[in-house]
Amino acid sequence: MTAPNPMVGSMEGSFSTPPPPVSQKLFVVAGIVITVYGLDEIFQSSARETACLWLLHPRLQTQECMALLAAACLGDWNRREEKKNIGLVAVTFDQRNHGTREVDALANEAWRSGNQRHAQDMFSIYHGTATDTSLLMTYLSSYLFPSSDREIGLNLVFGVSLGGHAAWQCLFHDPRVSAAIIVIGCPDYFSLMSDRARLSKLPSWTDSSPTGTQFLGSPEFPAGLIKAVEMHDPAAMLLGRPDHPVRQLNEGFPSAVEQATLLPLMRRTLEGKRILNLSGAADILVPYECGKGFIECLKGAVAPASWFSGGFYLKDLQFDGVGHQMSPAMVDQTIQFIADTLQQTVNAAPTPPKI
Repeated sequence: MTAPNPMVGSMEGSFSTPPPPVSQKLFVVAGIVITVYGLDEIFQSSARETACLWLLHPRLQTQECMALLAAACLGDWNRREEKKNIGLVAVTFDQRNHGTREVDALANEAWRSGNQRHAQDMFSIYHGTATDTSLLMTYLSSYLFPSSDREIGLNLVFGVSLGGHAAWQCLFHDPRVSAAIIVIGCPDYFSLMSDRARLSKLPSWTDSSPTGTQFLGSPEFPAGLIKAVEMHDPAAMLLGRPDHPVRQLNEGFPSAVEQATLLPLMRRTLEGKRILNLSGAADILVPYECGKGFIECLKGAVAPASWFSGGFYLKDLQFDGVGHQMSPAMVDQTIQFIADTLQQTVNAAPTPPKI
């Protein structure tokens, strides 16, 4: 079964003419086929530092659907004067059980399509994608620059839909990830799947009293999955299960006791990082409301006179009339955010001494 590609129409509507072509090279790293965009252009530049943009595709799609976005992002940066200070490549690969890595088509489907293990399958697949991104990050420079004349000093992760869920995990779990762009993704798996169970009218949801209270821990969301989500899901890490009192925060400000737990975790996962969260206000597949409590907590942490002393940047935008798709306006925001992030890196670099 196929599903609408959230990327369709986004790029075509963003430019009067297609972005300029960029070089593409295939590598096999750790047994994973990856496509690296812009590597030839790196060797043609004087930049010795390189940034890598990891592009994570949507569910039921493949890495090829990210090619036009890679060209657009690289084309924008390569026309800027700052490219002489830091180069940019983009990397795509098939998510687990997708494209060249597919082993079970049903595992990519939802409850309504007959997959009774939808919750386990989806979380394990995109958790695996986040793990793969970190693994590839470890080895990429040794494949791209075997002469060690350049290095990758900055990693940005972009993800759409399923890729957006994975991008949240990359941001939280890998200190090498400096920035993340999440498009129609969700940081709160408990909330997202509870909403989906309600809409799917699962017996574990409808037959509970009160409604929905028996879903977590049921065969559709087993105890083993709950433990995995608590370990790896951003919202679960910070806010706990849906019934945890910290989820009822008033304007995002936790109590002093809760702060003692949250502060070290926030510093470890978010300090110094940049986040762009883009959502469709009319998205019913991954509703903004499912991640709203978590996003509001982050907003409270970076508000003036916040309880969180560490710093990170969060830009959270909803787009009216946009459903589960990446709109042209989201493309524009993505390209500008990438450029701003790279520009900050250039501005923060020490000025070489004059001789």
